[in-house]
Amino acid sequence: MANTYTKLYIQYVFAVLHRERLVQESFREELQKYLAGIVRNKRHKLLSVYCMPDHTHIFIGLNPVQSISSLANDLKSNSSKWINSNNLPKLHFHWQEGFGAFSYHKDLVPVVGNYIDNQKEHHAKKSFRDEYLDMLREFDVEYDERYLFEFFD
Repeated sequence: MANTYTKLYIQYVFAVLHRERLVQESFREELQKYLAGIVRNKRHKLLSVYCMPDHTHIFIGLNPVQSISSLANDLKSNSSKWINSNNLPKLHFHWQEGFGAFSYHKDLVPVVGNYIDNQKEHHAKKSFRDEYLDMLREFDVEYDERYLFEFFD
């Protein structure tokens, strides 16, 4: 009997609508735990997650039973509902449309995990806009600037 064997490492990046700084430190860790629960419940493996005030990075081992886009939708829609139902920010919370998803070789798993775990320090030196554009260039992703995240620097 044939089986399916995969090792797929994916980093997701998505932003808060209008890049508003709505993810507050007071609930950041709970949001990260909630996102981790979604990943586990969908039978993927969480490698790292960090929520900045205006965007989030999630690094996972993807189970091929679910598409990259479907998991992104689950992460964003379910976490938005959780944030709003718990009245965590003063304003209505919503993730911006779209997301980035980048794949990595297994040798880079510790490097990417460390990078995500240290987002706060990383963004003290580099803006989200610069970081995201660098990722698109590094992965040779063709993009139309009209459809990128709305950047307010």
